[in-house]
Amino acid sequence: MKIFLDTADVEQITQANRWGVLDGVTTNPTHVSRTGADPHSLYPRICQAVKGPVSLETIFLTADQIVEDGRRLAAIAGNVVVKVPVTREGLMAVKRLASEGIKTNVTVTFSPLQALLAAKVGATYVSPFVGRLDAVGHTGMDLVRQIRQIYTNYGYPTEIIVAAVRHPLHVLEAALAGADICTMSMDVLSQLYDHPLTDIGIELFLKDWKKVPQP
Repeated sequence: MKIFLDTADVEQITQANRWGVLDGVTTNPTHVSRTGADPHSLYPRICQAVKGPVSLETIFLTADQIVEDGRRLAAIAGNVVVKVPVTREGLMAVKRLASEGIKTNVTVTFSPLQALLAAKVGATYVSPFVGRLDAVGHTGMDLVRQIRQIYTNYGYPTEIIVAAVRHPLHVLEAALAGADICTMSMDVLSQLYDHPLTDIGIELFLKDWKKVPQP
């Protein structure tokens, strides 16, 4: 499973990239607004900070506007993926962008049927929002498992990006469900490394090493 960082913070992306586990980045208007930066200068910096795919979200709602904005975003760098909402107009735009060779990420996906439609119009990625479903009393990972089954049944190449990840357990469940990608905050990514028994083990080894005669 590939690991993406869900942020628009270039410093976080650079740090995660140094760790050697980062495969790509997803952004959204909320993340961009938190940086206080001009997206016209920010987006190229993000695309340069990571070699893998970078999802940049369109802010328009009609198919014609989405296509026009998608072309503009795709021209920023070769690793840009255009994030498009899973609406009628959005999916019409995805089909047109796909025909032009522009990669797309169908976002705010909350049902397996929405994901099926995204695959049918040629979406490169689909992003089910598991944490937001959990927050309203549903089991978000059930959606991921349903999408995985549908795509396997019919051989759809659309990759599943598990999004709105709230904790490391979501990452584990995404991997067990066969998701292609899991995108997460820097906090969650950092937590994947942590385990109290690891800390205890390292401390014990170092303590015992001090008892070994040194030359």
